Amino acid sequence: MSQAESRQTAQSARAGWLLSTPALILLAVGAIGPLMIVVVYSFLLPGKYGNVEWGFSFDAWRGILYTRDIFDDTLVLADAHLTIFWRSVKLSLLTTLFTFAVGFPTAWFIATRPQRQRAFWLFLITIPFWTNLLIRTFAINEIIRSEGLLNSLLLKLGAIERPLQIIYTDTAVFIGMTYVYLPLMVLPLFAAIDRFDMRLLEAGYDLYASRLQVLRRIILPIVKPGIIAGSILVFVPALGAYVTPRLLGGGKQMMIGNFIELQFGQGRNWPLGAALSVTLLIIVTAALLVYVRFANRDNQVNHG
Repeated sequence: MSQAESRQTAQSARAGWLLSTPALILLAVGAIGPLMIVVVYSFLLPGKYGNVEWGFSFDAWRGILYTRDIFDDTLVLADAHLTIFWRSVKLSLLTTLFTFAVGFPTAWFIATRPQRQRAFWLFLITIPFWTNLLIRTFAINEIIRSEGLLNSLLLKLGAIERPLQIIYTDTAVFIGMTYVYLPLMVLPLFAAIDRFDMRLLEAGYDLYASRLQVLRRIILPIVKPGIIAGSILVFVPALGAYVTPRLLGGGKQMMIGNFIELQFGQGRNWPLGAALSVTLLIIVTAALLVYVRFANRDNQVNHG
C-alpha cells in the first residue's frame, strides 16, 4: 500500500470516528453512565430513609447470599434470597422450554403455508405486541382467577367440584410469562424455518429415516440459530420480569425483578438493590455470551 493510500485510509478512519462521536456520547450518557452509578451504589452503605451513605462497603454484595442474624449478628445463609433466585431461574427456563415446545410447531405451520397466507398468520402472532403488557397480564388474570373463565367453564362441564387455585402461584406466573413471551420464540424460529430447504426432508425420507430421525438429525441442527436466538429473547426478559410476577404472583411468588424493586422501595436498601441489579446483568451477559459462542461455532461449521 502506497503512502497516499495509507493517508487516505487513516483520514477515512478518523472521519468514521468523528461521525460516530454523537452516538458514542449518547451511549455513554444514556447507558454506561447510569450503569456505573448502579455499580458505585452497590459498594456504598444504605441510608436510613433510602438513598445511600458515602462509605465503602461490601455489605450489599455479601447480602445477596448472606444475612445477619437478628440475635447474635452472625452471618447466616439468606434462604429467602436463594429461593427467589432459584424461582426466577426455574420459571425462566420452564418458560423458555415451553415456548419452544409450542412455538416450534407454530412456526413450522406458518412457514409451510402458501406465501400469501403467511402474512396473515404472522399478523395473528404479532397482535399481542400491539397491546400493553399490563393489559395482557390482566387478561390472563381474568382467565385463571378463581371466578375466571377457565374455572367457570370447568365447573359448568362438571370436570371439577371447586375452583382451581391457580392465581398467586408459580403456575400462574409461568402461564402468564409463557403467553407474554411466546411471540419472541415464534418469530426467530419462523425466520430460520423459512430458509429451510424442504428438499432435505425428501432426501432424508428417501434414505429411510424415520420422522424422529429427520427432526433430530436434519431439521433441528439447521434451524439451531433460530432456536438459540428465540431462547435468548425469551429467557433474558423472563429472568428480569416484574409486571407479570407482580400481578399473577400477588407479591407472594417474588422474582428477581420484584426483589430489586422491593429494595429500592419498601426495603430502603439501595446498595443491595444495586448489587442485585448488577448480578442480574451478569447473568444476562453470561447467557448472551453463550449465545454468541454457539452462533460463532455454527458459522465456523457452516463455512468450514
